[in-house]
Amino acid sequence: MDRLPLGQSGLSVSALGLGCVGMSHAYGTADEAQSFAAMRAAIEHGINFFDTADLYGAGHNEALIGRFIREIGRDKLVIATKFGSLPPDASGLPSVNNSPEHIRAACDASLKRLGIDTIDLYYMHRRDPAVPLAESVGAMARLVEAGKVRALGLSEISAASLRTAQAIHPIAALQSEYSLWFRDPEDDVLPTCAELGITFVPFSPLGRAFLTGTLAATSFASDDIRSTLPRFQGDAAARNRGLVDRLRGFAEQRGITPAQAALAWLLSKNRGRQTVVPIPGTKQVKYVIENAAASAVALTAEEVAHLETIFAREAVAGARYSEIEAARAGN
Repeated sequence: MDRLPLGQSGLSVSALGLGCVGMSHAYGTADEAQSFAAMRAAIEHGINFFDTADLYGAGHNEALIGRFIREIGRDKLVIATKFGSLPPDASGLPSVNNSPEHIRAACDASLKRLGIDTIDLYYMHRRDPAVPLAESVGAMARLVEAGKVRALGLSEISAASLRTAQAIHPIAALQSEYSLWFRDPEDDVLPTCAELGITFVPFSPLGRAFLTGTLAATSFASDDIRSTLPRFQGDAAARNRGLVDRLRGFAEQRGITPAQAALAWLLSKNRGRQTVVPIPGTKQVKYVIENAAASAVALTAEEVAHLETIFAREAVAGARYSEIEAARAGN
């Protein structure tokens, strides 16, 4: 699999990464043996960029990856983790902490759980508007100076905030949701990343599995985040399934799967100074292998345009988040 630069950090990562959240958090129960098998398959198929966060499973996901690192060896992986998003507070609302004190403590805790000396890419998971970026990004920069972090990243942040942060310390990557059915980053975030030489890392590049065409129902367990997301519910889900049916038809004509078509569309955005590294998440070996094969699929300009016509923004039904979650994104 091709390697792509991680911003201007000097690090390089596989053209596709592995989102590890579902091994501990947000998508129902997971099995450790199954998760280890999926991570081994990723390595075997050229994927070296693993994404986690201290939020995922309240530290469980980092500890899981730490055990895998001890098995496979530190030099085989580029590790990205995140700080700042906290579990819901007593009121039931999610919260954010970007204070310098929290950042220092969170980094040390992540390093311990991962069992490593240095985090390759350390993201601010969500921005707290109450904390000036100069304070939070400044604290992150001091972690680089201390050798605890190699490169800095931001997640779900606006183009304006990205510019402000970049002026404080070089930002290697910006992570946000981006896929055929959520294309808002194209308005200003993606162009800003290209201008500044910052790698864009799409999470949920397969629409939380909706774009794979494998979701047989829209009824999810209470511990599955999709049970709260509007575009997976009722009439919105029914309309969106029609789009996926058209994606499936396109994929069948190309001899690939819908997931591979959706990932190939994202990879087609790599041109000039634009670097896009999707991190599809899975805990199953068969999907790791299927996703990895998408890196070899080249779409023509006409095919890219056709997919974008199918998934025109006005055609996608339902908001991507509940109002509570939406309020935390894009600061």
